[in-house]
Amino acid sequence: MPLDAICLTAVAAELRGAVTGGKVDKIYQPTRDEVVLHLRTGQGNVRLLLSANPTHPRAHLTRIQRENPETPPMFCMLMRKYFLNGRILEITQPSMERVLEFRFETLNELGDRVERRLILECIGRRANLLMLDGESRITDCLRRVEGDLSSRRPLMPGLFYQPPVPTGKLDPTAMEPEELCRLVQEQAPEGDGQDKWLLDTFSGLSPLTARELEFQGSGSREELARRLNGLMDRIRAEDFSPVALIRDGKPFDFTFQPVLQYGPQVELKRYASFSQMLDDYYARKEAQELVKQRGQDFIRSVTQARNRTAKKIANQEQDLRQAADREQMRQFGDIITTNFYQMERGQTVLRAQNYYDPDGREAEIPLDPLLTPQQNAAKYYKEYKKAQKAEEMLTLQLEKNRRELDYLDSVLEMIKLSEGDRDLQEIRQELMENGYLKQHKRKMTAKGKQKLIRSKPMEFRSAAGLTILVGKNNSQNDRLTLKEADKRDIWLHTQKIHGSHVILKTNGGTPDEQSLTQAATLAAWFSQGRESGQVPVDYTPVKYVKKPAGAKPGFVIYNTYNTMYVTPGEELVKALRVK
Repeated sequence: MPLDAICLTAVAAELRGAVTGGKVDKIYQPTRDEVVLHLRTGQGNVRLLLSANPTHPRAHLTRIQRENPETPPMFCMLMRKYFLNGRILEITQPSMERVLEFRFETLNELGDRVERRLILECIGRRANLLMLDGESRITDCLRRVEGDLSSRRPLMPGLFYQPPVPTGKLDPTAMEPEELCRLVQEQAPEGDGQDKWLLDTFSGLSPLTARELEFQGSGSREELARRLNGLMDRIRAEDFSPVALIRDGKPFDFTFQPVLQYGPQVELKRYASFSQMLDDYYARKEAQELVKQRGQDFIRSVTQARNRTAKKIANQEQDLRQAADREQMRQFGDIITTNFYQMERGQTVLRAQNYYDPDGREAEIPLDPLLTPQQNAAKYYKEYKKAQKAEEMLTLQLEKNRRELDYLDSVLEMIKLSEGDRDLQEIRQELMENGYLKQHKRKMTAKGKQKLIRSKPMEFRSAAGLTILVGKNNSQNDRLTLKEADKRDIWLHTQKIHGSHVILKTNGGTPDEQSLTQAATLAAWFSQGRESGQVPVDYTPVKYVKKPAGAKPGFVIYNTYNTMYVTPGEELVKALRVK
């Protein structure tokens, strides 16, 4: 769900204690809609994410390392100009509104102390991040909006900032308890429909919160009024508890309090902070959206190539089954040859004893009436030879196409592991080199050579302190296993299913069992077996892993290995990841 006003109130309270007084050390803009401020605070260095993404706008501290573009966008350059080395003085929020205001003390061009503000509007598709000067003029904003005669609010550099137009709904936190009770008891419906009335009447309530109030009130106006007043007391006291809602092992929503409306079908996962909860909740969602948005063109190309190859394999397997019946053609030729003496030209069928049949039954062989008996026999021998040759060719083609299908499936699996533009670009480069995408003009190095994209593998640290590296695409898997790993390191891969190459660095020694198990668990998680209960993982020293000549990227062979069965789990992945 989008961050509602009450959750944003909880986040604001959390941020006040964490970043007020913090100094801006660095500013990055990883994507069009996101800005990350690196802050030095009295409690240590932190990263503050300000997202104006229309799907999930929000603000919170983040531990996720985001990949930054090589050239910072203009908005980022302006932020660095006006906010770098600035200090956060205050974080405020209009009551029950999805707007946060960050007030900074910065230095102007003359070295004088001035105040500037950042306004984050978390209002769905109209989400925005604005820079304001000391007079509330807009310096710039992520989404510029030109004014017109309609109800659109102009947001352009140089204009005075105007807050979002009020919805006209009531602010329940500004009402006295008696007034709120009277309003509920006079106007709220009895029984069903109370959630809709709450949403239409009060600002700041989300559908989830409104449904929970109705559920706990059991349809009674008096109980609804009591529950609503209790919620307002919690908001005023900033008494919040970050909770993620888990169904079938996956988070589907979050809120600021435990909810009961779903019953035992939904697990309530409590977090120590809203920042940690939002980081976890959006991490996978954003990665999937990034792949969908920026890799859609070559995902489509790979999927089409994969489907064509699968169809080709199905046709060739059918042809191969037909070619497997060729032995009957040779037998028919032999039977015709031994029965020349009783055959005549113009005959359409030969009925003769089939001496290849263990029971000696009669064979019924179709003949071409325009051919002589000798020509009919020659025709069957020719078809036999043709089928024999076809089987040889089909076997070779099938082996080649199955390898290609296996490779394309592995590419689609690796795309899911992409964590940023560089990962996607490396996969795109790999597909161009293998002829699946058209070659585009690449950037050149200072020496006039084509600049190759090289992303880094994911890095983890076992409980015993050993480094574990996980490849994110086929090209990276090849480099990691065949060039960068020591021959004494341990190579791990899921058995007979697509997944990442995993390298457990041994520093020339023998790894402990726990590190080996943790590396195998990572191999299982970063594979097609992620959702399985028990996944077989093969492991062997790198020296036993070879790449056949001419093989596709990521394809290797190994004969000496051991296998262990592990259960993949996300918690271990997060715990071992090197930040």
